Amino acid sequence: MNGQLDMTIYTASTWILPVIIAITFHEAAHGFIAHKLGDDTAWQLGRVSFNPLKHIDPFGTILLPAFLLLLRAPFLFGYAKPVPVNFRALRNPRRDMVWVAAAGPATNLLLATAAALMLHLVGFLPASAGQWLLQNLEHA
Repeated sequence: MNGQLDMTIYTASTWILPVIIAITFHEAAHGFIAHKLGDDTAWQLGRVSFNPLKHIDPFGTILLPAFLLLLRAPFLFGYAKPVPVNFRALRNPRRDMVWVAAAGPATNLLLATAAALMLHLVGFLPASAGQWLLQNLEHA
């Protein structure tokens, strides 16, 4: 029984950590760029944060992905609370709303690139830690 619990925790950690990091950085990036371009809505609400609790949507971030995992769906889907942005507050709304929208996906691409580069570190770790890191990076 204890081995099954250990395996469940291990598997959950290799899925949950990359998802939390991706969601948190993605949403914080939208708010950060909006702030830099003149809209401080997300900044004032504390949503430009690396605290994942600020971005978690109970259904979209926890229940939906958990449900898909339990059903052994061939895909995983979820979402976070959208960062509030007042496009009218941006200095150049037509141009800046594109930058704000692109900030999240650009951050995901940067995280994927960082994960790919970190794959080179796996061989320098003890076997069990290396395997855990490898699985985390594969899910990133």
